[in-house]
Amino acid sequence: MSAHGAAAETHQVGTTKLFTQVWFWLLALTAIEVFLAYLRLNPALMLTILVGLSLIKSALIISYFMHLRFEHLGLFLLLIPAMVFCICMMLIMFFPDSIRILNLRPH
Repeated sequence: MSAHGAAAETHQVGTTKLFTQVWFWLLALTAIEVFLAYLRLNPALMLTILVGLSLIKSALIISYFMHLRFEHLGLFLLLIPAMVFCICMMLIMFFPDSIRILNLRPH
């Protein structure tokens, strides 16, 4: 038996119970987001809460359903430069255009 085959057998993944619990947490966070849509909150506060909840949901999805929680730390750390690149691209390309369009709206 090869060393790779032995390593593949010891690779741990989550259980069905764990994935079901994560799915229910995602469902609860989505219900909170929908509930917030019906409240008359300050738009800045609403967006802050929604972005925070979305970050939590994306972390759960990446960790459990994409199995990064069960991978080596090095693979997880490879995602950080990609995330920084995506954020920089949004800041450089998309946000200035949206601010320009926002300024074109009548007051």
